[in-house]
Amino acid sequence: MEDFSQSLSYSQLGRRATEPVITDLMHRALSNSELLSLAAGFTDNITLPVELVQRALARLAEEQPQADYLQYGANRGRPGLLIEVANWLNACESEAAPSPFSPESAFISNGSQQALYLAMQSLCDAGDVILVQRPTYFVFLELCRGLGIEAVSLPALPDGGTDFDALPDFLLKLKTARGAERIKALYLNSYYGNPSTRSVPVEEKRALGRALLDNGLHIPVVEDAAYRELWFERPWPAPSIFSLPEYESLPRLYLGTFTKPFATGLKVGYGICSHAQWMDKMLSLKGHQDFGTPNFNQAVIESVLAAGEYATHLERIRAIYSEKARLMGETLEASPLRSLGWDWETPKGGLYYWMCGPEGLDLSIGSDFCERCVACGVLYVPGDLCVAEGTPKNFARLSFGSLAAEKLAEATERFIRVAAGR
Repeated sequence: MEDFSQSLSYSQLGRRATEPVITDLMHRALSNSELLSLAAGFTDNITLPVELVQRALARLAEEQPQADYLQYGANRGRPGLLIEVANWLNACESEAAPSPFSPESAFISNGSQQALYLAMQSLCDAGDVILVQRPTYFVFLELCRGLGIEAVSLPALPDGGTDFDALPDFLLKLKTARGAERIKALYLNSYYGNPSTRSVPVEEKRALGRALLDNGLHIPVVEDAAYRELWFERPWPAPSIFSLPEYESLPRLYLGTFTKPFATGLKVGYGICSHAQWMDKMLSLKGHQDFGTPNFNQAVIESVLAAGEYATHLERIRAIYSEKARLMGETLEASPLRSLGWDWETPKGGLYYWMCGPEGLDLSIGSDFCERCVACGVLYVPGDLCVAEGTPKNFARLSFGSLAAEKLAEATERFIRVAAGR
């Protein structure tokens, strides 16, 4: 391929564009079978719903002989799937309000990642500010950087909760420095969050809503619930922002997905938006991008939901991921890492362990520790990627999602050998 780079004049967005870390990690994990990945948050092949998809295809062929599911679909999504999504969410016992989710407020996206991009692109110009937790989803932080948006972490307690004593002064200084009009939204990773697997208690969630209003920030709140259904023993009891009165006067966007809980290859996510004009703006942008999430993929998931098979599928994969979390946890606990200054919490859901190394240890990309891990045949996600400010650097995210049990144990042992200096 010829190089015409010197003759091109790129847009500001194009000049900011760099390869996301997530695509590099995925490429490494998929292209080298000898390199065991505890980095990319893939799901395990044994959890993929092959039989459910086969049954769904058989039903579609019988019920829709004209095969409309192989045609283009509506930009907002299949009407039947929108209804199924709303019904599924409204059936959550933790939702405090009666039927808070409406099919008319729902849309389907190419995974929840596209919905995040649409939300930020419709709200923000370069230089605007998004409030995030510390830590938070590193791919969202990269998305913001690509759009020229500044993500700023809320003051946090050591356990990852919000430091409400420090919050008013923090928000005052931020408004003074950036201008209140440039603070565009709060991004909330609230259920078994990526990377920490911490879930936000209802009292904290309500206090965050009050804090925004008390400090004059009538801004949209984006609740990313990608891992809400991947609990191990019991679902997290806190309702969504759609059921809490503290958020009623704020524009709200609730994001979910069938990518992690059902099938990553289908890449189907969804959003529920309380603000009609905001949703119209997001759908306009989506129309320019793809004018509709693949209709076939949607039809498969719609059929599974309508047949009542999704809940049984979730029960099966929860047991698998719970067992894998136990296996990684036992391997870590049997190691000398705690005596060497490492610390971690046992996850109650999700796909990750959030590892805290000794203070001063550098786990960032390109660090000696990171290079030794690659040489030892194991990948992880450096924790500084998960903090808007890029520090501290002594954290790592380890995923137990994709590897089979025997490889998971070996990958964890490889990480331990480097961490223990063996």
